[in-house]
Amino acid sequence: MRAIFFDEDDARAVVARLQADGFEARTERERLSGEDDDEDHPWAVVSDAPAFMLEVLVDTHDGWLDEEPDAGEQEAPLPPLDLPMAPKRIKRPDLG
Repeated sequence: MRAIFFDEDDARAVVARLQADGFEARTERERLSGEDDDEDHPWAVVSDAPAFMLEVLVDTHDGWLDEEPDAGEQEAPLPPLDLPMAPKRIKRPDLG
């Protein structure tokens, strides 16, 4: 899970709280597309903490969660559709 914050102090406070609770956590600079100024990039907190704990910290420090899709939890592909072989004849059902 990743939590995104625009303030470096908020990100560092969340990391300190998570590490104090026994979870692994680190900060990274999050580069958003279209941002040219390095000072405007938000801070990402990457952690193995449970999602509900990060949600509370995100609400407290004005950030948001960025849930990464897990490689092991990919959705199963949908079965193929059962499509007709030819168009249906509505006006002359006796022809088809």
